[in-house]
Amino acid sequence: MRGRGLVIGVAVVLVGLATGAAYVTRDTSPPLENAPRLKVSEVLGGKAGTEGYTRAFEPREFHFPEDHGPHSGFRAEWWYWTGNLSTADGRDFGYQFTLFRSALTPEGKERTSAWGSQAIYMGHLALSDIGGGRFHATERFSREALGLSGARAEPFRVWLEDWSAEATGDEALPLRLTAQGKDVSLSLVLEAGKPLVLQGDRGLSQKGPEPGNASYYYSLTRMPTRGQVTVDGRAYEVTGQSWMDREWSSSALGQEQVGWDWFSLQLSDGSELMVYQLRRRDGTADPFSAGTLVPAQGEPVRLSLEDLRLEVTDTWKSPHSGVEYPARWRLAVPSRGLTLDITPALADQELPVTVRYWEGSVRFSGTHAGQPVQGRGYVELTGYGDTPPPGR
Repeated sequence: MRGRGLVIGVAVVLVGLATGAAYVTRDTSPPLENAPRLKVSEVLGGKAGTEGYTRAFEPREFHFPEDHGPHSGFRAEWWYWTGNLSTADGRDFGYQFTLFRSALTPEGKERTSAWGSQAIYMGHLALSDIGGGRFHATERFSREALGLSGARAEPFRVWLEDWSAEATGDEALPLRLTAQGKDVSLSLVLEAGKPLVLQGDRGLSQKGPEPGNASYYYSLTRMPTRGQVTVDGRAYEVTGQSWMDREWSSSALGQEQVGWDWFSLQLSDGSELMVYQLRRRDGTADPFSAGTLVPAQGEPVRLSLEDLRLEVTDTWKSPHSGVEYPARWRLAVPSRGLTLDITPALADQELPVTVRYWEGSVRFSGTHAGQPVQGRGYVELTGYGDTPPPGR
């Protein structure tokens, strides 16, 4: 789903318009009490306008390398990477690197000033130093004008000042990710790995019953990764696996949808599982919750809410914000003989950014088709703390 990108993409617009600044850079390692308070439901509710923007109404043909690049007719889009990495001696890291584009005006409404911008870009960099027991997060904004940020398909590059994801050669893949925040940096090369997966109905990911309340969405679910992460001035050579989500949309959450729980899991048997559960105001799972099981070989399998079983088995309360999050899960796909017990690699992976959310590295173990499996992945939790629990 990665509808979170839409949430934060809209937040970029709000912040960019409010400040009027050419760019804002904020390293967010201070306490969360000082962070701005924007709610997912407020940012993504039906009040968000889509007039003049292209919307995702039906499946379309995907074209590459063009679709790796920007889609300026849509209101928001994002390039999203997460991954789990290790040093040769076993020190573990998780990372999240995201670049969002959020349009200020529909196409055709040109701005004459050199500083005038059609879009705002925002970036999130998070590093989970699992071995060191610390979590680092940075948020950055910049307007598209004067080359401060932007995206192109050929040769592939998306950037926000000196943060970037760009092809290392003539093809879009492999690509290099480069970013730095307070006390941390990363420089990683990601290979293509397994074939690209079109999520939902041939790449159309429907978020609700309203026509056009959808995105175009594809993933690269297992990208061999190598490079370097730096923490407090010390560099670590690392290898591992990354996951890329690519999504563009002009729509918002439905009025009754308040957030989601999103899982991207890489299993030791060579398969991957993506699941998102949209949450409603009454605490129930929205019928448009869905997922995809990508086998080690063969075609991806679409999953509906009826195919999924998600149980929260523990919670964690943030000492910074006071928000309580799920902190352990049992996730099952009974028709595929898949049951996984999932645990955060660190408890505190809450991002102190404009729209507060929890996203972090997880570990899991279980069974798949009668065989034991284990692995690593990422989980994202949004909208917690924005609404009172059901019944209150």
